[in-house]
Amino acid sequence: MAAPTTSRLHRRLLPALPSCTPRAPSFSAPSIQGPSRRPTSRLYCSSPPVGAPPSGKGGEYRPSFADDFLLAFFRAKMVEEVGWDSQKPGYDGLIEVANRLMIKGKSASETEQSAVRVLQALFPPLLLVLFKALLAPIANGQLASMMVFVEKCKYLEESKCLGICINTCKLPTQTFFKDHMGVDLYMEPNFEDYSCQFNFGVPPPPPDTDKALKEPCLDICTNARRRRELGSSGGPDGLCPQV
Repeated sequence: MAAPTTSRLHRRLLPALPSCTPRAPSFSAPSIQGPSRRPTSRLYCSSPPVGAPPSGKGGEYRPSFADDFLLAFFRAKMVEEVGWDSQKPGYDGLIEVANRLMIKGKSASETEQSAVRVLQALFPPLLLVLFKALLAPIANGQLASMMVFVEKCKYLEESKCLGICINTCKLPTQTFFKDHMGVDLYMEPNFEDYSCQFNFGVPPPPPDTDKALKEPCLDICTNARRRRELGSSGGPDGLCPQV
């Protein structure tokens, strides 16, 4: 297997990014105040609305064989880590397993480490070692440094939970790329439109200044609605108690 770039590995092996179409990189004009910005590569991903026909054809949207295979592969690794599987098929079942992963962890840090082990299990160990040793250092990391924009994250859209996004996707993915692939990554999820900016080559900020960790619970979160019905706001200032 040829060694792909970090963004390609992430796009192919994480089910949060289905049916993606990369766009050509764009370059900003040089500035007299400093060097020009790095090339920006955008990746447009979205989950079609229920009942929406693909490519203008009639009928219900159906995931591709590759989508189903990668989803099943990712879910199988998560099930191995959790030690439990849902009876539900597809994304509904995956989200139930992700919820169980959250419950299993005694702390946010423990949940993050569990998710990192899931990501490690997706790759042959030698591939990670070779990438970190041979590819990541090339041109001071510039080969692996790029920006990727995910128009809509299906994982966040389906989970409807800020805690699941932060603890089982954002933080562990950042840790995985840094510790096991030798590439800095800062992920900026947008909890209003479910988009996410992947900034490769950019170190994530400290937790106390990461704006994603200071967001309140999502209005669509089932657990948040239950807390509101019970008269509880969750964490301090309405922050998600699972972050």
